[in-house]
Amino acid sequence: MKSFALAALAALTFNAAAAPASAGEAPSASAQTSAARTPTEAENARIVVAFYDLAFNQHRPTEAARLYIGDRYIQHNPLVPNGAEPFYAYFEGFFRDNPQSRATIHRVIADGDLVALHVHSQETPDDPGRAIVDIFRVENGKIVEHFDVIQAVPATTANGNTMFSGDKAD
Repeated sequence: MKSFALAALAALTFNAAAAPASAGEAPSASAQTSAARTPTEAENARIVVAFYDLAFNQHRPTEAARLYIGDRYIQHNPLVPNGAEPFYAYFEGFFRDNPQSRATIHRVIADGDLVALHVHSQETPDDPGRAIVDIFRVENGKIVEHFDVIQAVPATTANGNTMFSGDKAD
């Protein structure tokens, strides 16, 4: 169940860095250099960031799915079924059991119809968490496809860098 929880969390689970945002504080989708984005890319980034914040920080996954996920939702995480209903059905219970869960978005990258988020996901404030890259495809203003990559945040690193710091973040 733990692996499904992690996979499902990511299931919701952009060309420059966005300022990190904490729970309840979504980064501006325009945090990426606005000149680098087309109007469509900017709107797609706004949709994905709004979805992610509503689902994972405000803990309202059903509302997020109804507002932002399309009639067709293709899931590429091998542990999560296709469709919006499996997503919100799982997360309604997850957030009841994990009310401190939060997702801090560190980077937002938009390229055409694809939007990628670089996220630090934690179940509690003391949880080292997971580094997640979620990639969404947006079609006609709705999220229609999702890919993800998930990695545990280690206590130490061989290079001394965090999984989230960089020249244009933190």
